[in-house]
Amino acid sequence: MFKSYKNIERVKPSGLELKDHLVGVQRVTKVTKGGRTFGFSAIVVVGNGNGVVGYGLGKSQDVATAIAKAIEDAKKNLVRVPILNQTLPHEQKGKYGGAKVYLKPASHGTGVIAGGAVRAVLESVGVHDVLSKSQGSSNPHNVVKATFDALLNLRDAHTIAKQRGISLEKVFNG
Repeated sequence: MFKSYKNIERVKPSGLELKDHLVGVQRVTKVTKGGRTFGFSAIVVVGNGNGVVGYGLGKSQDVATAIAKAIEDAKKNLVRVPILNQTLPHEQKGKYGGAKVYLKPASHGTGVIAGGAVRAVLESVGVHDVLSKSQGSSNPHNVVKATFDALLNLRDAHTIAKQRGISLEKVFNG
């Protein structure tokens, strides 16, 4: 589900207190020679509020089953995201399809300045202070994936030091 990211860390759902956020439910139609068959598609974001988050898609003939399938799919795709003092370590842009998302760390007490799908992802991951801008497509599926693209490209100081093969002090002092 996730394309190749350099610093992605997959997480197992066992032992985690996961909360789910329903991002959207769409009614979908399949046209056959016998007529139209209606179903539902749901996108859900789950997270523990402490840096672990995942999203999932589910489809079914009724809404409740579609949501349950989406939650199960989200639990299979959990990843860890670096969080620094309840905000992000640095600015980051994400893109998926026609959706673009810009995330910027904010000072303590700012809150989550985000709308719709971006807010659901950021609250699930446990970010409390962030500024965001969503541009382009407002399709919830693409906005969630663009937000994940931005979050999975975040790096904290420990990761940078490890990738460069230098000490943590040298990252900050040059």
